[in-house]
Amino acid sequence: MDCLHPRFHKESMAQILCRSGLFMVCVSLGCRGWGQADYSGHCLFQLGIAKAKKAAEKEAKAKKQKAPKAPKPTKKPKATKAPKKPKATKAPKKPKATKAPKAPKAPKAPKATKAPKATKAPTITKPKATKASKTTAGKEEEVKPTSRRPTLEEEEEKRLIQLGWDKLDSRSSLPTTTSTGFKPLTEPDQDNWDARPAIPRTTTEVIMYVPEETTVPPIPWYEEYDYADLATKKIEEEEEKALQEKKEKEELLKKIWEEEEKEEERLKRIPLQPKPKKCPPLGLESHRVDDDQLRASSQSHHGVAAQRGRLNMQSSGEEDGVYGGAWCAEPEEDSHWFEVDARREVEFSGVILQGRNSDTVDDFVSTFHVSFSNDSRDWTVLHDGYAEWLLYGNVDKDTPVMVQFDWPVVARYIRILPQSWNGSLCLRAEVLACQLPSSVRSENEVNQTDDLDFRHHNYKDMRQMMKVINEECPNITRIYNIGKSSAGLKMYAMEISDNPGEHETGEPEFRYTAGLHGNEALGRELLLLLMQFICKEYNDDNPRVRRLVERVRMHLVPSLNPDAYELAYEMGSEMGNWGLGHWTEEGYDIFQNFPDINSVLWGAEDRGWVPRMVPNHHIPLPENFLNGSVALETKAIINWMERTPFVLGANFQGGENVVAYPFDMLRPPKAVAGPRRGSRPGVAYEMNEETWARIQRQSGDALRETPDDIMFRWLAMSYAHSHLTMTETQRGSCHTDDISGGLGIINRASWKPVVGSMNDFSYLHTNCFELSIFLGCDKFPHESELPLEWENNREALLTFIEQVHRGIKGIVRDTEGKPLANATISVEGIKHDIKTAAAGDYWRLLNPGEYRVTARADAHTPQTRLCMVGYDSGATPCSFTLAKSNWDRIKQIMTLHGNRPIRLVTKAPPQTGSHTGGGGGGAGGSVVPKQTGTDSVGKTGSTPQRLRRLRLMRLRKLQQQRLRAKLYTTTTVATTTTTTTTTTPAPTTTVELVTESTTSWYDSWFPVESSNTESTPEEILTEIQESEPTQDYIFEYKIDDY
Repeated sequence: MDCLHPRFHKESMAQILCRSGLFMVCVSLGCRGWGQADYSGHCLFQLGIAKAKKAAEKEAKAKKQKAPKAPKPTKKPKATKAPKKPKATKAPKKPKATKAPKAPKAPKAPKATKAPKATKAPTITKPKATKASKTTAGKEEEVKPTSRRPTLEEEEEKRLIQLGWDKLDSRSSLPTTTSTGFKPLTEPDQDNWDARPAIPRTTTEVIMYVPEETTVPPIPWYEEYDYADLATKKIEEEEEKALQEKKEKEELLKKIWEEEEKEEERLKRIPLQPKPKKCPPLGLESHRVDDDQLRASSQSHHGVAAQRGRLNMQSSGEEDGVYGGAWCAEPEEDSHWFEVDARREVEFSGVILQGRNSDTVDDFVSTFHVSFSNDSRDWTVLHDGYAEWLLYGNVDKDTPVMVQFDWPVVARYIRILPQSWNGSLCLRAEVLACQLPSSVRSENEVNQTDDLDFRHHNYKDMRQMMKVINEECPNITRIYNIGKSSAGLKMYAMEISDNPGEHETGEPEFRYTAGLHGNEALGRELLLLLMQFICKEYNDDNPRVRRLVERVRMHLVPSLNPDAYELAYEMGSEMGNWGLGHWTEEGYDIFQNFPDINSVLWGAEDRGWVPRMVPNHHIPLPENFLNGSVALETKAIINWMERTPFVLGANFQGGENVVAYPFDMLRPPKAVAGPRRGSRPGVAYEMNEETWARIQRQSGDALRETPDDIMFRWLAMSYAHSHLTMTETQRGSCHTDDISGGLGIINRASWKPVVGSMNDFSYLHTNCFELSIFLGCDKFPHESELPLEWENNREALLTFIEQVHRGIKGIVRDTEGKPLANATISVEGIKHDIKTAAAGDYWRLLNPGEYRVTARADAHTPQTRLCMVGYDSGATPCSFTLAKSNWDRIKQIMTLHGNRPIRLVTKAPPQTGSHTGGGGGGAGGSVVPKQTGTDSVGKTGSTPQRLRRLRLMRLRKLQQQRLRAKLYTTTTVATTTTTTTTTTPAPTTTVELVTESTTSWYDSWFPVESSNTESTPEEILTEIQESEPTQDYIFEYKIDDY
């Protein structure tokens, strides 16, 4: 300190103040150079007194405002053993600053001042506290009012007493002071004493202490150094700064959060990867891609060439056969590829792979590359940005796997390069490609002429579509359901007619059904499109459509297996395999779930029971069939068939491009030759393959054809030849060579025979002629192909409906004009009959020609007419009026005579003078039976020999009738009228006759035994003689106009 510098020759009051600690005030105010005369000790002393007074006043004011609280830190200075009064003062802590001049090592006396060090509670006086004082302003306010601060004189006196200077003269010389406690400073000490590092530490401790006790001196140039206000300002600034930093931090965090949210939203809007372009299939499965557009590096054998590498290609069942289930490469080759030529540049967007169709092997491709070319010479492998893109294929042989490219590739050729595979290298494939805009019209492009909804409809969409059509055309449409599926979905049907909801007499019933197999979706969409088309065209007054609506009652059922369709629809087009969605939820194939009544008919025919014991039509269901393994959908369809008199129908299927007609079941041949030696008589033995083949060659188509085979062929050709592509068989069928012979039609039994089909059941159990229409190779085509398929099938759909008017139609009534239901209509030469509906009307499908048609009904005389079918559109009217017959009387007579056949004999000539046994003359020609009950009646009596002769005569007559019947090519039905006259007296007892009105016409051959009464030979003879002979049928050509 400057006040202790050796240049001062005599001690002044300033030096005393410096030693006592009051000089700190001056130092804190920046006073230096105390050796000058302008600054006298007295002045400084007065200044200190003024400061002390001001501090005391300020402290008194603070005490009034706030009661003093004894701070806990005042208890700590116990170690000093000093009086308690000075404890509250913060002054004793100031000597701590004397530690700074450690270099001289002489001032050990101030070391005693370390005792007050225990007063650490007022942390604001410590150097550490002063460093942290920026944040401890509140604590300083609490320490100030601890006790009354002594005056400046008391403080100075106390300091002098502590230093032992109270007895010293204020004018003592410097050497005395130096000898007592100060060492004369040498030159190095002066440099060390003036070292700057020590001064700031001392001033730092004092700076924070003085503003608390003193105020700004009245000297003008000290007013700007109000340290109490400065500390408060600093604290407030620090608090404001902390708050500002906190707000800025919060705002920054908020801003960061907002930016993160915006970034997340932006990332959501912008996908991580660009969505692959969705393109339709090029046409490998649907065969729009020809065989010459497919090439491969090699083939293991002829049956697995590149042309067999189409998606869902089915094998013939023979592994080494001509028709394999995939393309298979030669295993010895080093490079393998499968190539598709699009014939022009397209955008390739992906491929679909599938394994080999086989029952014995499990072959499929696991990984592969894809390459492209425009000239088939230079190839570019698809790259993912780092290397050649290795694509993953199948994990089994049946499930298709779709691989889509991130970006489409424009090229003409595409190659699939297998890299790894399971088993043999075999694959089936489909290519996804979009057509580029071009002035040249492509095969896949169709100019839509109808404003229809070309898309796939699930169950809800289908129901909504049908509802919209019904709202647009409420006068000609009606929606109903024929039953429910196993999952509870309704099988909806739409009726289209000029009078929906009612069967009009003379109007035939027609049906289209689809969706027997859920994965065959094209028929479903065609029927929905047909509904839209008929409604729109009817409203537009299309004459052809209006004729159909007014003359035919049409029933359209788009989905008979809704559960399975939902499963296939969920997988999507091209992604379902050949069997996914084919069966119902319970595992039934609806088309083959009907009863086998073919075997019932054929067995009866082999035994000669048709038509007397077993009819050739409306064969009843086998017993307990409906209680067996029958799908709920099948039961609903059977009930629907039985309550509606359908005439013609068709069901839509997929997987092939052909129309199949019945029989669907192959008829087994009759047992030929006698039984083998040692076998039981009457038991047919099993035939070997050679015998079976020989019988097949001999019988030919007789084992597969229906009695209406010609009519079925015409109906099938009407659809196939109206279709735009069904007869284009130059490239073969879907899975083999052409199976239809270029006609587009085939008998199902000669192609793929099935047992219990819907078509056979409909033909033998009802009047309906039904066919199966296979619409194409692709069971579930892409939506982009629906317009093309509609154009291909639209004309065929309408043409087939119009065939319901081909043949004859009419009404069967009795003589009173009442319609006769369940009357049988038989056509000569066709061993298949039909029945009339509840209103007595009927429709018989026939090709042009002349036909003898017979109508029969219970208790009515059969009637036969000649009906002509022309080539003009519309059915030929041919109605019948039946009279009541005497069949009931004949049944009554046969019942009275023990239900035995009546013997027919010629009338015996009368004999004069003859008498019956027992005497008694008789009138000429009269025969009086003997009442004695004996068998003898005189000369004309009934002897056993005579009865034997009568029996032989009757058998001879029956044999002659059979021979005459064989001479004719057709059977003539005669009308018999019997009149009974009796010359004998009326019996004393009468028998009440009962007439049965519901017995079939052929039941008269096998009457039911209802009486055990036996007639005598005389009664039998009388009945035969008195009855009129049977008259031959006189044919009369007549056509009635209705």
